[in-house]
Amino acid sequence: MTEQFDVIIIGAGAAGLMCAIEAGKRGRRVLVLEKARQVGRKILVSGGGRCNFTNLYTKSSAYLSENPHFCKSALARYTAWDFMQLMQKHGLSWTEKTLGQLFCDQKSVAVLEMLMTECRENVFVIQTDETVNQVIHCVKNDNSFEVQTTTGIFSAGSLVIATGGPSIPKMGSTDFGLLIAAQFGLKTIPFRAGLVPFTFSKQQMEQWFSGLAGLALPVEVCCGRQCFRENMLITHRGLSGPAMLQISSYWNMGESLVINLLPDLHAETWLLEKQHKQPEMMLQTVLSVELPKRFAQRLCETVFESRMLKQYNESEIRRIAHILNSWKLQPAGNEGMRTAEVSLGGVDTSELSSKTFVCHSVADLYFIGETVDVTGHLGGYNFQWAWASGWCAGQYV
Repeated sequence: MTEQFDVIIIGAGAAGLMCAIEAGKRGRRVLVLEKARQVGRKILVSGGGRCNFTNLYTKSSAYLSENPHFCKSALARYTAWDFMQLMQKHGLSWTEKTLGQLFCDQKSVAVLEMLMTECRENVFVIQTDETVNQVIHCVKNDNSFEVQTTTGIFSAGSLVIATGGPSIPKMGSTDFGLLIAAQFGLKTIPFRAGLVPFTFSKQQMEQWFSGLAGLALPVEVCCGRQCFRENMLITHRGLSGPAMLQISSYWNMGESLVINLLPDLHAETWLLEKQHKQPEMMLQTVLSVELPKRFAQRLCETVFESRMLKQYNESEIRRIAHILNSWKLQPAGNEGMRTAEVSLGGVDTSELSSKTFVCHSVADLYFIGETVDVTGHLGGYNFQWAWASGWCAGQYV
């Protein structure tokens, strides 16, 4: 026997739960189907368990999309301040970290419990451990959607796909959203890893980073015209940390990164001044003032021959300075979806209304959150997109 609902939402993550809450407020009978046994798993692990739930400086330029204007409407209609107001309603507080990032003082579990409380207040059904086997659009009947799962058959006039992307597959993430889009003939952009650590060849690792895993330093990293200034972390496989995760979303295979190891200094001027004032000082000692000692030592072993400053001529100083301010590296790749925080790509925004998130060509079929080709920077932007897109769709489903 088929169970009837007004709205079926596939995916109980940030976007799906927000959409369900808003639809429930409108008196809609909502069913949320979740593949995992636990709803909101990515919410629970975000921000190291503290949930970086939004960013004070949310703006469209912090998002990647084939259509950079698509996200503007939703972000303007449901802002970071709106979600903060919801947090206050439930007695939650937050702490602002660097660059406008807001973390929940009561940790991720409290944010998820807040959403679940809203769910209970607006009465709808969440069923976990549900694998969707088939979606049928009953065009000749009542134009409803029939969703067949491992436990039953459900029908609704509106269907919302909020399954996210395939990043961190160990949490059950898949490309289900693109499969559904393809079923309905919608244009899509293949998913690829975003906000992901870089890997390097064995030779590069041995030359540059061997034995330095865990070492971090502030840098500015650029790829093409895009630059980020934050910390870089050396890992056993290559480079990570906020700066590298940010730039990874703009990097393509074969491209080089340009890393400014001394973002606060004009290296040539600094070295020439040191040479004039302390000519007997060794280069490694000078570099160790501004860089971690082990990293400065590695540079002197592999790039610069460490001598007393007075033993370098001006052209040699200029060469050293150029590398310090513009160190060029070409990654071998990245760690892929296994560790990616988000997925770039998704349903092409040309297929969707930026106001309602409904498909232009399929009535009452919606795509929201990470399933859509809108991907934010690190720092709460992707959660804000989930809240905003879910809220907007929830006003119309």
